[in-house]
Amino acid sequence: MKSNRLSILENSLAKKETELQRRFDVHFADVKRANGQPMNDKRNGQATFNRWEKQNDAIRNQKASIEKTKLAIEKEKGKIANVEAQSIPDELQKLIADGKITQWRKFPNRFFVVGVEKARLVWMEKEKYITYQYLKEIPNQEQYAIFRDIFNELNRTLNKK
Repeated sequence: MKSNRLSILENSLAKKETELQRRFDVHFADVKRANGQPMNDKRNGQATFNRWEKQNDAIRNQKASIEKTKLAIEKEKGKIANVEAQSIPDELQKLIADGKITQWRKFPNRFFVVGVEKARLVWMEKEKYITYQYLKEIPNQEQYAIFRDIFNELNRTLNKK
């Protein structure tokens, strides 16, 4: 399973690594172009050193950004592994595959009904039943009807076992 967030992070990492390589190329070309002259030039030498230091700072910042993105990717992969390790019934798996509900990665036993704000389904793994939270927070009757239909269907199939 690959989340949308993981795809975005991996694309971001690729762009950042490309940008880092570009910054390296620009810096090395600039140093090569100087050919040792700034060290002997009393008029413009300090400006060249300042430019190189600025380029080095940009390279260091880009490296730090890449490391931050790598950590975010590892964290996201850990969340995905946690979700995949969660054992949920086939009925919930089918609704996830159909796109009717989404699983919360932070709390893998909680599910959001697509198109419904606030309320969520909760799979009680030890007790083996489905329940809900924040039902009174649903803002309108249309969303309530969507949530009710999905919950009642799951309640019939899961809570009678």
